[in-house]
Amino acid sequence: MPTTVKIIDIVVSDLAGAIEFYRRLDLEFVRDQYMPDDHAGCDLPNGLHLMLDTDEMRSKTTAHWTPPKLGRVFLTVEYDSAAEVDAKYAELVAAGVTGLQEPYDAPWGMRYATVADPSGNGVDLYANLAAS
Repeated sequence: MPTTVKIIDIVVSDLAGAIEFYRRLDLEFVRDQYMPDDHAGCDLPNGLHLMLDTDEMRSKTTAHWTPPKLGRVFLTVEYDSAAEVDAKYAELVAAGVTGLQEPYDAPWGMRYATVADPSGNGVDLYANLAAS
């Protein structure tokens, strides 16, 4: 049986802040009824599920785990045009989100920008330049 990735779990230090941040990217997380302060999930297209777990929950469920100093996950969000990438980046930075890379035309044919979620995890914003 081939390996199938069904869930991506992002560990965050502030669940409410993370939910609000990802809502700005049009991702709607629902808090878990059994662990509303530590876990939330969001269904994505094609059966993929994105989860947010707090540092506290991860340290309870994973032996010897400690939060990294910097996020090591980069979620990538696709937009239809370069203008949308620029607008979303500007909107997020204006709302106080940390910008890690201002929008630019990458040599691999994409308009690309990067911000950090409230826990320091990277979020890339991109659009294919051919489609823009």
